Amino acid sequence: MEHLLGQEWEITPAGGKTGEAFYAEYQDQRLFLKRNSSPFLAVLSAEGIVPKLVWTRRLENGDVITAQQWLPGRELNPSEMNQESVARLLKKIHCSEPMLGMLSRLENSPVNPEPILQSIVNELDEEVVSLAETQKAISFLKEEALNVYCDEKVVCHGDVNHNNWLLSEDNQLYLIDWDGAMIADPAIDLGLLLYWYIPEENWEDWLNLYGKELTNHLKLRMKWYVTIQTLSSIQWYKNKNRFEEMNKWIDFLRNIL
Repeated sequence: MEHLLGQEWEITPAGGKTGEAFYAEYQDQRLFLKRNSSPFLAVLSAEGIVPKLVWTRRLENGDVITAQQWLPGRELNPSEMNQESVARLLKKIHCSEPMLGMLSRLENSPVNPEPILQSIVNELDEEVVSLAETQKAISFLKEEALNVYCDEKVVCHGDVNHNNWLLSEDNQLYLIDWDGAMIADPAIDLGLLLYWYIPEENWEDWLNLYGKELTNHLKLRMKWYVTIQTLSSIQWYKNKNRFEEMNKWIDFLRNIL
């Protein structure tokens, strides 16, 4: 990374799952660098969804390095996820034609319920499958798979955890970490956000801010996708031997159903 910027820049790892992200700082200049980001980053920057893309450079080995503004700011707190700014930004994302067009050109086909269900069932090991909560969940998912189809397909983030919402010091809100982006039913993002952060009695009010009616079909779709995501989380934490978190997700699944 130093040869791209010069020896005077201080470059430090930014953490994350891939180990491909870095912070770079020199005097009053600050950049966020990432190796082999998706070309999707350019349209996210143009739409104001992520901090501004400053430059893109291709290395001799074929790797592509992107540099974004590194903005001073903070993650949202869980209690802040009920704010109108969150609802409006998510609505902007789901309504963005440039984002949908770019993700479609990157050969991302729309994600449908039954293939997602099959993929999740295949990744569960025998121990997780044997849980009473898992069996009840799979029964629900199979029973309702044909009933959750929806013609509306939008760009979904796929992980609207409060840690991925960045509020800059000038009060600009961004949604970052787009590695799991997909073209799918908006209920994937809406369900995760509402189930995790918004009391059910406030769902209708929050969706009014977003601009959607809380219908029985939307409720079913949100429950279906949250159940899928919860099964995946149970297996992920088990694979990491993080059993305390795994048991929390099992309790969460029990509450959903």
